[in-house]
Amino acid sequence: MKAVVLAGGKGSRLRPYTALIPKPLMPIGDHTIVELLLRQLSRAGISDVVMCIGHQAALIEAVVGDGSRYGLRISYHREETPLGTVGPLRVIERDLPERFLVMNGDILCDLDFMALHRAGEASGAPLTVAVCERASKIDLGVLDLDPGGRVVGFREKPTYTFWVSMGIYAMSRGVLPFIPEGRPFGFDHLMHALLDAGEQVATLPFRGHWLDIGRSDDFAEAQEEFEKNRQRYLPE
Repeated sequence: MKAVVLAGGKGSRLRPYTALIPKPLMPIGDHTIVELLLRQLSRAGISDVVMCIGHQAALIEAVVGDGSRYGLRISYHREETPLGTVGPLRVIERDLPERFLVMNGDILCDLDFMALHRAGEASGAPLTVAVCERASKIDLGVLDLDPGGRVVGFREKPTYTFWVSMGIYAMSRGVLPFIPEGRPFGFDHLMHALLDAGEQVATLPFRGHWLDIGRSDDFAEAQEEFEKNRQRYLPE
């Protein structure tokens, strides 16, 4: 089993914290974000991890090391120029097995990574996305209009629920031909490319706990959640 951890971003939404510390090394309790993820991967049976790094790459390598403390073999790919979310996969394609996991390096969750891998195998799809439901509240009155501009409906501060990507994927090598070489290419571009080609994109619905630690308020929430439910994320 191999996983690719995407940890090359600058973490601009978390400034000023990330001015000195790369986002994967931001502390959650007495651990770093990426350390929690690596320990979870090891517990799930992952043996090899490729970390795609860019911003403050040397510091990440120095802190994380070769992975032996987590029971992993960790190798690194340094991006000289940013390649987006999935662009790095073309650079390391010779190191990828037929099926592998890909994930952002700034996630706090209790997803069963092996269950995602099995779901990807069972679907046969080149891409299986871990998804969860998120509610979005509109803090305004919402009007429904007909083509003539007449109000035909009204909802006061409605809440809408959506299935969202968790930034964690099971992939096969079948995605690689859809990723161009040498230029930035994001997950959104890959989704459109696969759907436009008529390829199947499968999902694994997840109803556990997930936080994308991308903003200051998310970071604060992650700190509180980890302290309350440490055993959920780092079981003995």
